[in-house]
Amino acid sequence: MTIIEQGNGAAAADLIKDTSTQTFVKDVIEESKRQPVLIDFWAPWCTPCRQLTPLIEKAVRAAKGKVKLVKMNIDEHPSIPGQMGIQSIPAVIAFVNGQPADGFMGAVPESQINAFIDKLTQGAGGGAPGVGELIEEAEAALAAGDAGTAAAVYAEVLAVEADNLPALAGLARCYVETGALEQAKQTLALVPDSKREDAAVKAVQAAIDLAEQASALGPITELEQKVAENPLDHQARFELAVALNAAGRRTEATDHLLEIVKRDRKWDDDGARKQLVLLFEAWGATDEATVDGRKRLSTILFS
Repeated sequence: MTIIEQGNGAAAADLIKDTSTQTFVKDVIEESKRQPVLIDFWAPWCTPCRQLTPLIEKAVRAAKGKVKLVKMNIDEHPSIPGQMGIQSIPAVIAFVNGQPADGFMGAVPESQINAFIDKLTQGAGGGAPGVGELIEEAEAALAAGDAGTAAAVYAEVLAVEADNLPALAGLARCYVETGALEQAKQTLALVPDSKREDAAVKAVQAAIDLAEQASALGPITELEQKVAENPLDHQARFELAVALNAAGRRTEATDHLLEIVKRDRKWDDDGARKQLVLLFEAWGATDEATVDGRKRLSTILFS
């Protein structure tokens, strides 16, 4: 092997490494200030992790230094994933400039990993044809607040593929958005038990849980008054955050929960941070409110 070949091999090896609780800040937070860093949360018993990790490693090597990969075994190092709200694996979070910037969960296909890295490194992404395009159309309609159109498109997909997981989860979310929680539950019940840990399915379940939480609360104005009268009433602030989220006021909901974390991290057995995790799960890993919320939570936890 020539010196040049040895150098290239060392450079390639440097792109991928394992990290620990003790070295996380150096390997991820600090390193991401130089170039994007992906952290892959995994465990030896996780079959989807064993499928995903080689694909990520291949994509990172192909990026030729534009991005690095850091792997963390959550069994050996549970503290960091716990603080970040990682509840299912595999989970991949991208850090840029010392902050979480994007992420995905589950054993996604190689094309999606490449598109994710392309987007992260300012490259060109790609789209999925056929049924994938219909799913994207439905997602866009739902994001625009048109749950009726989205439901019709999801139904079109399900007419072709009755077990299409994104369409089932999407249709259930349409029901959540319109307040039809029983129909949402019935739709979600069509998902096989083996797919219950899918990120989209868990997101809808989280949205249902949040909607049911909010239904038991009083008016927002009353909760705001309670917090104004006593800023240390964490229970009132927590309930206000739940109600604000139900009203679509995500940033304000995040603000109040982060305020509890800052004032009293241990309140209600770390209840405010756990509620943030539930919100992030319901909103989705790439939602702007999730990305911003994770950044701000990370700043509090690791500063």
